[in-house]
Amino acid sequence: MSTLWIPLNHPRRTSLLIREKIVEGFKRGLVALEGLIAHGRGECFDYLIGESTQPFALRAIEAAVAALLLAKYPVISVNGNTAALVPKEIVELAREVSAKIEVNLFYRTREREEAIAMWLREHGAEEVLGVGEDASAIIPELFSERRRVSPRGILIADVVLVPLEDGDRTEALRKMGKTVIAIDLNPLSRTARTATITIVDNIVRAMPLMVKKAREMKKLSKTELQEVLRNYNNNQILQEALKHILNRLSELSQSKLTLL
Repeated sequence: MSTLWIPLNHPRRTSLLIREKIVEGFKRGLVALEGLIAHGRGECFDYLIGESTQPFALRAIEAAVAALLLAKYPVISVNGNTAALVPKEIVELAREVSAKIEVNLFYRTREREEAIAMWLREHGAEEVLGVGEDASAIIPELFSERRRVSPRGILIADVVLVPLEDGDRTEALRKMGKTVIAIDLNPLSRTARTATITIVDNIVRAMPLMVKKAREMKKLSKTELQEVLRNYNNNQILQEALKHILNRLSELSQSKLTLL
């Protein structure tokens, strides 16, 4: 990654470094061209929440980890942007919660599938599902290439983590009776509003926190984990995220007027 041109004191340094990872992922064949546009859209919402992990996201992370630890067959679904940004954390979280890792792409090509699988293996993954002929099962009522899943992975999963997801597959997975955990910076998106648990945060912050929380929560009993889920309300989390954005915009607008 070419980071020498970004000054250490640049106010947008962190954001620019994340952007560089996405660009590098595109060059490696992991990220689709459309993924660059999607990243920019998410970047906008990150500005709105203040580019930091908020309390509502922390509560969602805790519920998400509880769901993964309680799952009989958890799966982490990986697209190009996710693989480019947090490959190490994907592998670490999968190990902590005993989850399968599966490649699932909207703009699916065999070359991208294999590039992502290889990238994940370079970061420690032992098995990556959903590549080539392994993506032989079909999600009902879904017509994009994301309908193709592994019969050893997402098809039989009870809990699916779907970072940077599209709404139609989230809806389809919910209709199949699965618990769906989304990481989505946009609290208004169909994905965020359809998922069982929505983490409104940047994936580069959320995934390391999930790994850390998984290591802590593995010590909890099944009853304690179930209690975490019972106390979780996704609609309330989304409302808090929206209120946070509204309050922040209000404060910023007043600050701007004061400066004028």
